[in-house]
Amino acid sequence: MLKASCHCKATQFEVSVPPKDVNSCNCSSCSKRGALWAYYDEDQFRLTTAPDRVSTYQWGDYMMKLHYCAICGCATFNEGPAWKDGEIDFSVNRIGVNARLFDDFDLAAVPVRYTNGKDA
Repeated sequence: MLKASCHCKATQFEVSVPPKDVNSCNCSSCSKRGALWAYYDEDQFRLTTAPDRVSTYQWGDYMMKLHYCAICGCATFNEGPAWKDGEIDFSVNRIGVNARLFDDFDLAAVPVRYTNGKDA
């Protein structure tokens, strides 16, 4: 298990395996939130603190749930449909976690993929 926490540690979660890579997206939301995302199946993610420590933001088509710490405001994780070959797959839900929040993990050890969400 790889543990993660926000700045104030009010929101904590864990994933079953370290990421093989992380994603840097330049869409308006991701750039403003400053996160590097690692993606997991739902069964690979577990929120380990009370759900009331997590706030949620949605906009536009409400397809994504963008979660952040209700106390310190750190972007923590997202829930939404998977992307496969550049297309949305609504049959599969994925969890994107902010890899910058991993405890005891060297982000420099994994490649960064760049996604042009700005022009999508």
